Amino acid sequence: MIEKENKKRPNPTDIHVGSRIRMRRNMLGMSQEKLGEHLGITFQQIQKYEKGTNRVGASRLQAIASILDVPVSFFFADAPGVETAQPSGMSEGKTPFVVDFINTGEGLQLNRAFARISDPKIRRRIIDLVKALAAEDSE
Repeated sequence: MIEKENKKRPNPTDIHVGSRIRMRRNMLGMSQEKLGEHLGITFQQIQKYEKGTNRVGASRLQAIASILDVPVSFFFADAPGVETAQPSGMSEGKTPFVVDFINTGEGLQLNRAFARISDPKIRRRIIDLVKALAAEDSE
């Protein structure tokens, strides 16, 4: 009985990889349907990958990485049980808050708008502004 229960629950790494696929797809403003078209599969299959219900095979993950313009390692960043040489500094407790933030409407809007700014000086000034506002908020 215990083995059957474990088979019904997605593996935490599969869930993490799926959430990273969803995050990057959303960052690019790409629909599940469009990603599925690029891969020759249905949007339902993309949904299953993103939920971790279905495991993504190595060749399919390579294709997804190519379409989403990230290295394969992107999908494993901050994965559960994966030790890294350097702590990412991007997590509170066990939940990577950056991933949670980027998956919100505000996070997506901010990320997309910031990515459209091509002038590095303006980008730096925006970062400085946000840091200053965050410091004021914590006082």
